[in-house]
Formats: sequence, C-alpha cells, structure tokens
Amino acid sequence: MALLLPLLAAMVVCSYGSVSSLGCDLLHNTALPSRRTFDLLDQMRRVSPFLCLKDRRDFRLPRRLVDSGPSHKVQAMSVVHEMLQQTLSLFHTEHSSAPWSAPLLHELRTELHQQLELLDTCLEQVMVEETSALTAGDPSVALRKYFQRIRLYLEEKKYSDCAWEIVRVEILRAVSSAAKLQERMSHDRE
Repeated sequence: MALLLPLLAAMVVCSYGSVSSLGCDLLHNTALPSRRTFDLLDQMRRVSPFLCLKDRRDFRLPRRLVDSGPSHKVQAMSVVHEMLQQTLSLFHTEHSSAPWSAPLLHELRTELHQQLELLDTCLEQVMVEETSALTAGDPSVALRKYFQRIRLYLEEKKYSDCAWEIVRVEILRAVSSAAKLQERMSHDRE
C-alpha cells in the first residue's frame, strides 16, 4: 500500500490535463480518469487496509488490457470507458452508501458521470476515424467479468466495511491502470 500511493500520484500528475476546445484528443489533452477521481477515492478511506488483510482477494484485473494495451485509440478509450462505467455502477448500488459519507459518494458519482459524458463525446469522434478498430475484439467483456467478481465478493462478505475497503483499494488500482494505459497510448501516438 505504501508503494501504491506514490505510484498513483505520479501517474495522476503525468495524465492530468484539460479538454481542448478545438476538438477531442483524449490521449493528449484530457485526464481520464481525473485527478479528482483519485482524490475522492483516497478520501473515502474509512478503515485501515491493514485491518482488512484477511479479506484481501485477487479480482484478476484483465492485465492484458491495461499492461500491453489495445493497439488502437478507440480500443484504449473503450477500456477506459468500461472501467469508468463499471466503477460508477458499483458505487451506485444500494449497499455502497453505508460505508461512506453521502456527500463524498455523491461527488465521486458526479465526477465519474462527467468523465463518462466527455468520453462518450470523444469516443464518437474517434470511432469515425478508426472504424475497424473494435473488430479486433471487445475489451468490455473481460472488464465486466472483473467487476462481476468484485460484486460477488461484496455480496459474499455482506458488504462489510472491510470488504468495501478492499474494493476501494482495488478500484484505485484499476483506475490507476487505466491512467497508465492512457499515458502509454499518448506516448505511442507522439
């Protein structure tokens, strides 16, 4: 955990940017996931992860999607989109409001929703440019299975505070991987 926070901070700083008013170039000008998402997830910490070590689980984040990364911009954006969509869905469950303050949870949901709206616009523009990119495979299937494992875990643990803390740390890791993918795609396009 101690190594995770500096890594997250470095990735966020590298990927932080703003939207270009002349067009949508997600991989160069937009920070998805945003620094605010990382900050909110960090603020949501209520239980020490060290108290929850017995509850740890490997949710098997689809490493091939985020480590090697898709070869097309539209595929990379699809990975980030699915990650954000599934994260938003996870934090919209009725049990998600129990461990955190309502205003903080609302702020996270709003942030994720805004990022998804921007990403939807960007995806439409990029898909026109790269019409054949999604024929290489849909990355969303593996990500949906990953998030289903997280949901089943929460259910199995009866949505305990420790279960939510483990999931919060896992989501930080997943969002961090999405940010790394975005950064890598940005460098590949330069």
